[in-house]
Amino acid sequence: MAETEDFVGQEPHPVDDDFFKEPMKKRRRSDRDQRFRAFPSVEQSALKEYEKLESRTRRVLSNTYQKLIQSVFLDDSIPNGVKYLINRLLALIEKPSLDPIYIGLFGSTGAGKSSLINAIIQQAMFLPVSGESICTSCIVQVSSGCCEQYEAKIHLLSDQEWKQELKNLTKLLHRPEQLGREEDDAWARDDAVEEATWKLQMVYGNGVERKSYEELLRAKPKGKIPTSRVITLKAEEAGELSLKLDPYIRTQRRGWDEGSAETQIWPLIKLVEVTLPKSELIPEGVVLVDIPGTGDFNSKRDEMWRKTIDKCSVIWLISDIERVSGGRAHEDLLNESIRACQRGFCRDMALVVTKTEKLHLPEYLRERKVGSQAIQSQREAVLERNEMIKLQRNKVLKERLKRKLPADSRVLEDSELVYTVSAQEYWQQALLTEEETEIPKLREYIRRRLLDKKRRMVTKYVTEAFGLFLLTDSFSCTDNLPNEYLHVSGLRRFVEEKIQLLEKAIDQCFAHIVQPLQEGVRNARSSYQQILGACLVRSRRNQGFHQTLKAVCLKNGIYASRTLGRIDLNEAITQPIYEQIDPVFGGIFRSGKPSDGSALMPHIDAFKYSLQEKMTEIGIRNGWKYDSYKKSFLIQEISAILGGLEGHILRKKRRIYESLSTSVQNDLKPCYEEAAQITGKTACERMKDVLRRGLDQQVAEGMFERAQERMQHQFHQLKNGITEKVKGSVTTMLTLASSQGDGLYKELADVKSEYKEMEKLHRSLREVAENALLRRGMQDFLLRMSPSKSGPPKT
Repeated sequence: MAETEDFVGQEPHPVDDDFFKEPMKKRRRSDRDQRFRAFPSVEQSALKEYEKLESRTRRVLSNTYQKLIQSVFLDDSIPNGVKYLINRLLALIEKPSLDPIYIGLFGSTGAGKSSLINAIIQQAMFLPVSGESICTSCIVQVSSGCCEQYEAKIHLLSDQEWKQELKNLTKLLHRPEQLGREEDDAWARDDAVEEATWKLQMVYGNGVERKSYEELLRAKPKGKIPTSRVITLKAEEAGELSLKLDPYIRTQRRGWDEGSAETQIWPLIKLVEVTLPKSELIPEGVVLVDIPGTGDFNSKRDEMWRKTIDKCSVIWLISDIERVSGGRAHEDLLNESIRACQRGFCRDMALVVTKTEKLHLPEYLRERKVGSQAIQSQREAVLERNEMIKLQRNKVLKERLKRKLPADSRVLEDSELVYTVSAQEYWQQALLTEEETEIPKLREYIRRRLLDKKRRMVTKYVTEAFGLFLLTDSFSCTDNLPNEYLHVSGLRRFVEEKIQLLEKAIDQCFAHIVQPLQEGVRNARSSYQQILGACLVRSRRNQGFHQTLKAVCLKNGIYASRTLGRIDLNEAITQPIYEQIDPVFGGIFRSGKPSDGSALMPHIDAFKYSLQEKMTEIGIRNGWKYDSYKKSFLIQEISAILGGLEGHILRKKRRIYESLSTSVQNDLKPCYEEAAQITGKTACERMKDVLRRGLDQQVAEGMFERAQERMQHQFHQLKNGITEKVKGSVTTMLTLASSQGDGLYKELADVKSEYKEMEKLHRSLREVAENALLRRGMQDFLLRMSPSKSGPPKT
């Protein structure tokens, strides 16, 4: 029997030691009610109905599971059909209620990410804020739960991970011999040297930057490092936890005093998870992620930075009002956000413009070019300027996204892609009302997405559960698929033919990427020298660049600097290819139904519908009732099996997308390693020469063509994976639906009452959805009829 693990989270057999384990216990009612505190009453009602549907479904599944376990407990051998059913029941019972929605706040230094989170969670100064300087030093995740206290978990680099960073840091700090005074000063001012020195001094004390790697291994850190590499902080009040947490996540400025023991382990921190108790503003199931703008020199932290961006289903690009109109940092972050939509799980994106209270009124009035109505106050000017920013940036952002993403991408359907917020005014309200700061609008944004996800999850969950009860009922049903359809020329042959057609359709779908790949490779071959030169040209502006270049080479072409930004030679060199393939790549993984056959999921949907239609046809031909249990089970199970393919495809998408830059990085690795070993006088120029010659040689030997082949190979592997999983899973399903005489089934426990209740719950789905729609309409009507709020009278 084929496995269906990738689709439904379980295996039909063999039965392991966990087969008879107890399902997880259900959440207490009081805890469930606390989850809705962040929602207004109308949305609370909808959520409670969906929660009730899910809870009752889990109870019915659990009762059924217990009955089936008792009926087979003493059996020497359990029929495969019963194994399948019991494992499917357990998988559904233990399926999480809702995967978290990760909302990534992605912005450069001083953009106001922490201030924005503080305002959203209604806790002023909870996360450290500090004007223009770098304040949050690592990834910080903030969520709410059912805990009674405020809690933070600080995850540190493992011992092995820190040793690897130590090795790289000491290589950067190896001072070349025979340097002149000017060169020596430039070396000391190098960004990578300053940062490496800073990190080592924080952990081990002053003077350690001159020690060797072996000496540092024997040195004792100033701060206490727990063996678990996790530090847990708890507090009754938000302010208390904030004080405890501050030294761990606030970047310590160079030149400051040594500070507390907590600050002395800052370079080892890779992630901080903060959990708020029963928040009335942030619903459980939402995680706000403060993401530093550039990544990190440490490989593990940099990997976590990229993976964190990719797991976010929503990205807010945070930009200060004074920087939103351009600049390299803003462009780099925007490009990284768009790439996250291409390679990761991100389906939604918005530009959040912060610090919008900033406005110099005389200057604004002098340059004002819109409207004839006179501006009477600072507040009017701020509101007018904010609306202009929204219109302008919304248009610019949509144009950028349209060039990279498919026309039917979800993010392009949003009417609002830009929000103008003021965390300062949210607290002071000297200039703007609370609503005008748009903090409440962002909270509504969060709630709306969680409610929509909960609705879709519960609908799918109840439908899938009902499909399993159709299977239990079919065990005793007299309607059986004739063997000639299953084993000779009927349904199995039909399935095989359809799978062959699916393979061809996927080939045609993936063929759309070939021409853009070829065009991109030609562009890359003609421009790689210019691109590399542009990446290295900063050395003429910064004499202390050669150790930064060494850092780039030590990390195989990638260096994340807190002052120079992110340097990625591999991505830069392959950018001409990505520029050609991005729209097509996004189109392949879109969820819409383009007429040119370029999208993958519609082909899988067409395969699903053809199977379901065939089930109905065979049922009618063989005298099944129109609502035959077996036919309904088969149709439901096909949806469950093929529906799970989308998650499998999304997990593979990132590897495919990154295969180009990964391929180039692997081919250039010998060049990076050779350049990293260069020391002494004129080391910077000699490193550049090694990189230029190595790149020329690799391009001449077909580096870009190999990258193209590797991406196409990844697509081919995805196609094979899809068809193999479809074959195995559908074969399993058909075997289960075949006649009872082959030993698959036995007489089961009586679950008729559970079946009736599950049938009732399945019918309730439509009623719950209609109620939610009606309540939403009433809420919108009342909001339209209510008088608008005016601004504060303060001046």
